[in-house]
This record gives sequence, structure tokens and C-alpha cells, in this order.
Amino acid sequence: MNKVILTGRFTRDPESRMTQGNMEISRFSLACQSDFVNRDGQRDTEFINCVAFNRTAQTINRYCKKGQMVLAQGRIRNSSYDAQDGTKRYTTEIIVDSFEFLGGSRNDGATASTSGYSAPVSNTTSSYNPSPAPMPAVETTDISEDPYKDFGDEFTLSSDDLPF
Repeated sequence: MNKVILTGRFTRDPESRMTQGNMEISRFSLACQSDFVNRDGQRDTEFINCVAFNRTAQTINRYCKKGQMVLAQGRIRNSSYDAQDGTKRYTTEIIVDSFEFLGGSRNDGATASTSGYSAPVSNTTSSYNPSPAPMPAVETTDISEDPYKDFGDEFTLSSDDLPF
């Protein structure tokens, strides 16, 4: 399974472009802190290149800015290309399939502005939590009869039959 979940801040505003096929692409980098503390008592920061496509890219390009914290989910993609000097270069990036906003930018209490709309930046995340749908009735199976009665009273098993 190729699954990545990152929490980090945008290191720059997302880079937006369109393909010839009219597909929107967003390229950006997230600064993610390590869980581990080094010898100096500091947490290392990784700068991870990401790319998103289509509607995810549209949303990122429209609403995300440098310093904003997000949770991004996706997968790792390794690729290579031939550089102008003739050498083969290798890249690793995260293909972001979905993301969530995790509060405001580093300027807590500032305002976020997108398309002329200003609103206070919240330090908390909100989530939509509808009431659960009623569960349909499930048929029950009568197990009053022994389901293993056809195997007899004894069952022999040698250690050679065990997979461990």
C-alpha cells in the first residue's frame, strides 16, 4: 500500500498551471516537523515537494497560502528525467489526493483573504458531524446447532500441520 499522511505548513504560495488537456495542477512544498528530537533538543524539519491535480489542485490554488497549516493525504511518486547536462535526475514527490485545513497561518488572529472575502482565522479545526443514519435491521442466524458436528468428536493435529 502506498499511502502518505502529512501535517505541515506551506513553504510558499502554491504554483498553479494548466495542462494542454485543461487539467489544473498545483505544485507546492510542505514543511513538516519530525517527531524525533535531535541531540540539540530540536526537531528536524523536512521540506516535502507535493503536487495535486484537478479539483484538489483548484481548491489548493484558490485557498492555500504560504504559512498555512494543512493535513495532506496521498501517495509517493518516484520519477526520473534527463537533465540538460545529460545526467539522469531522480525526484520524489507526494501526489496529494485530499487535504484538510488545520487552522490559520502563523499569524494567529490575522485575517485570511481570498477573492475579496475577509474572515478571522480560527485556531481550531471544525468538522461536520451529522447524526448517524439508522442501521437497517440485520437478519440473525440460529446457531443453536453445533456447526462442527460433521467433524466428529476428536480432532488430531500434529506440529507439522501448523504454519508457525
